[in-house]
Amino acid sequence: MKTQCHNPYLPLYEHIPDGEPHVFGDRLYVFGSHDMENGNEFCELDYVAWSAGVDDLSDWRCEGVIYRKDQDPYNTDRLPLYAPDVVQGRDGRYYLYYCIKFQDSINVAVCDTPAGQYEFYGRVQYPDGSVMADNQTYDPSVICTEEGNFLYFGFAPCMINISRYKNQDLRGGSVLKLKDDMLTVEEGPKVVIPSLKYGGGTSFEGNEYFEGPSIRKINGAYYLIYSSVNTHQLCYAVSKEPMGGFTFGGVIVSNGDVGYKGRKEADKLMSVGNNHGGLVQVRDQWYIFYHRHTSVNQYNRQGCAERVFFDEDGGIPQVTITTSGMNPEPLSGHASYPAVYCCNLSNGHMGALSSIGRTNAEVDFPYMTCTDGERYVTNIKDKTLIGYKYINLAQTGSIEVVYRADGNGLLEIYSDPQGEKKAEIALAPAAYWTPAETRVSFGKEEKELYFVYRGEGSASLLTLNLREEKGEK
Repeated sequence: MKTQCHNPYLPLYEHIPDGEPHVFGDRLYVFGSHDMENGNEFCELDYVAWSAGVDDLSDWRCEGVIYRKDQDPYNTDRLPLYAPDVVQGRDGRYYLYYCIKFQDSINVAVCDTPAGQYEFYGRVQYPDGSVMADNQTYDPSVICTEEGNFLYFGFAPCMINISRYKNQDLRGGSVLKLKDDMLTVEEGPKVVIPSLKYGGGTSFEGNEYFEGPSIRKINGAYYLIYSSVNTHQLCYAVSKEPMGGFTFGGVIVSNGDVGYKGRKEADKLMSVGNNHGGLVQVRDQWYIFYHRHTSVNQYNRQGCAERVFFDEDGGIPQVTITTSGMNPEPLSGHASYPAVYCCNLSNGHMGALSSIGRTNAEVDFPYMTCTDGERYVTNIKDKTLIGYKYINLAQTGSIEVVYRADGNGLLEIYSDPQGEKKAEIALAPAAYWTPAETRVSFGKEEKELYFVYRGEGSASLLTLNLREEKGEK
C-alpha cells in the first residue's frame, strides 16, 4: 500500500453516503449519493464515482461527475438524486439505477464503462409502458445472475414525520424481475422484507425494513443488506431464491456500535442517523461499506468500511466501527491523524440526529464539523469520550494534541475506557490551535486509544500526533 487505509476512506472534504461497492476489472468502485459538506439537505450534489486498485485500497481516485441532476428529463427542478446502484448488464454495458426526491419512479442511465459519462436511458416500466411506481420506489439495488435481472427497492419510514407517507400502505422492501433491456418489468414487484406494520411474528420482528437495500449473491445464496427500523443498523436477510423466502440473518454494523458485544441503544458510541451500504469481496477479503454522520444533522455523511468475516454457516457476525477500517493491520503508532478519524465520540447520552432542518438545538453533544476548511471535533465537554481503534500503540512513546479550549481541563488517556489511566494532557484556555503533549507507555497488545475530557467549558481537537519518544512521564 502507498499509505494506510482508515475511516473515512475518502478525503475528508468528500461526503459519499449510501456507498455501493463493486469490483469491475481490477478496480473497486464506490457509487453513492453525494452530500454537500455543511449542506442543507440530503444528496444535494451530482453523482460522482471513486475507485481504488484492488491491490491498494488506500489509494482512491476521484473519477469525476458521472451523472448530473439536469441530465434527467423528468428532473426539471433539479431535485436531489438519492441512493444509486450500478450493475453490468448482459450486453456488457453499465446501468445506473437511481431515484429522485419525492418522485415515484426508478430511473436508469447507461454507460459503456463503470465510471464514464452516463446518459439517461429511461424509467423502469411495465410491459404496457406505464411507469413502475409501486411500493415506494426508493434506493434501487440491482443484480444480474444466471436466474435473471433483479431490482430491489423500497422505503418504509416509521419514525419520520413525512406528510407524503402518512396515509400510504408502507409494506416493506420489494423486488421485481427485469427483462434484459434492464427497463421492463418481467415479474413482480413482491415484498420480501416486511415493514414495521407487517413484521410481527416474522423472523424480522424488531429488525423490520426501513430503507437502503443492497443485494449480493454469495456461495449460492442471496444476501439482502438493508437499513432496519432502528435506522443506524445495517442488517442482512438470506434466501436461496431471489424473489422470496428471505429470513433475518443478523446485524452487520451499526454506526453507533449498538448491539456489538451487547451494547444497548442508550449506550451508543456515536450520534446516529440513517445507514446504508453494501458488501464487496476484494481478493480474499469481504468488506461492509456504510456511512457515518458529521455535524449536528443527518445531511453530512461520510463513507466508511470494515472488514467482515463469514462463519462456517454463512452468517456474518456484527463488526465494530473502527478508525483503521479496511487496513489489514492496526494503524501506525508513530503518525499524525486528524482528530475526526475518531470512531467513538460520546458524552454518555448520545441522541439521534435531526433530519428536519439545519440545526438540532434540542441536543447537546460532541460532534465533528468543518469551518474555514478545517475539520475537527468540537463541543467536547466534561466526561466526553473520544476513541480511536485500532492503532499499534506499542510504538507510541508520546502523544501531542492540537486543541482549542475556553477553560482549564485534562485529557485523560486510556487503552480501555474502564481500565487504568495511562497518562493525561493538561489543556489551558486557548483561543487558537495550540499543541500540548505528554509521554505515555502502552503494552504490546494494546490497540485502542481513548481520551476522556475532564474540566471546564468546552474544547475542540484538530490533530493527534503519535510519536516514538520513550522516557519517564
